[in-house]
Amino acid sequence: MPTILFLCTGNYYRSRFAELLFNHLVAEAGLGWQADSAGLQVKDGVNPGPIAQPTLAALGSAGIAPPPGAIERYPVQVSQAQLSDAVQVVALKEAEHRPLLASGYPGWEDRVTYWHIHDLDQATPAQALGEIDLLVRDLVKTLGVAADK
Repeated sequence: MPTILFLCTGNYYRSRFAELLFNHLVAEAGLGWQADSAGLQVKDGVNPGPIAQPTLAALGSAGIAPPPGAIERYPVQVSQAQLSDAVQVVALKEAEHRPLLASGYPGWEDRVTYWHIHDLDQATPAQALGEIDLLVRDLVKTLGVAADK
């Protein structure tokens, strides 16, 4: 099954929302895709749990129940295998993630699709997750159109 990989810095908030929303939408649409997510700079003990509360709240507001184990999974550092296995890789903020890719995963910084979703230092959860929601829905729609051809 083709995989899309969503990247953010800590794999706690933005990329997790994109992953869970994408997986819900492609399942609803009957598309043969799946998403995974990972972080570019995961640090143990930085986050107060496995997944951000605003992420869970936004999923709940959308009527999306995460699959078993999804909310218990702690952030994961991206691996070369995840990058290589993904059909598409999306980093959620170019200014933040391009340098992390260049330093930690040389060559990948020019092979990734970049979105421009601010973290909590520059946007509220409603703003950031709302933008991710729109972009993920557009991506799923594009995949659906491509599948129809």
